[in-house]
Amino acid sequence: MPFYTKGEVTIHYEEAGSGFPLLVTPGGGLNSTIAGWPGQVFNAMEEFKDGFRCITMDQRNANGGESTGPVQIEDPWGAFADDQFGLMDHLGIDKFLFMGYCIGGPFAMKLIERAPERIAAAVLCQPVGHSTVTPDAMYDSGHDLWGPELCANRDDVTMEIVHQYLHNLYRIQPDFMYTVSREFAATCETPLLVMPDDTPSHALEPAMAMVALAPNAECTAYPWKEDKASKAQAIAQVRAFLNRNQP
Repeated sequence: MPFYTKGEVTIHYEEAGSGFPLLVTPGGGLNSTIAGWPGQVFNAMEEFKDGFRCITMDQRNANGGESTGPVQIEDPWGAFADDQFGLMDHLGIDKFLFMGYCIGGPFAMKLIERAPERIAAAVLCQPVGHSTVTPDAMYDSGHDLWGPELCANRDDVTMEIVHQYLHNLYRIQPDFMYTVSREFAATCETPLLVMPDDTPSHALEPAMAMVALAPNAECTAYPWKEDKASKAQAIAQVRAFLNRNQP
């Protein structure tokens, strides 16, 4: 199990396949871990390793994972981007494709905002985002599930820190994709493929807003995961999108 360490941060990662680099982050909110791949809507590491150098990682401080670091209250989304870019730098990779499940949707947009020249294209699979119907779905999940378990395992983390962290993740910009504004999306030239969902956390509203706003965004059929044929068609669309946008 390879690890990358920089300062106080240690990232556990895995690789599979060969070809143009594709960084894929599994869903699970703040508990996004490599071990969670078998429970995803489909396993991108298995699906795409025949054509790409697939890289995945435990996100910082995910319960059940092996990546650790400070709970970065001041810039929590930026800290995730630091970890992701830091891993790719460690592997000697400059430009790459990115596919993020769930919380990986906001990850994708933060990476693009930070260094658009490094992201060849991005797939947002069931992205989380702010819903006017269930505005605190992500905050509540972090408060009820992620936070108490992390506090139980870390003497340096308290629920007060967790509250501040979740506030800065989900309530500082309580609209759209959390990490970027609608104005940024409207100017984002990076090719995007959105795979919408419609749950309290994976809200349909911000996913479709991204499709409408970003000039080079496209969308899978919706719904796409309810039956085998639709899912296979969506996966084939992802593969074609990745192939088309690798340099």
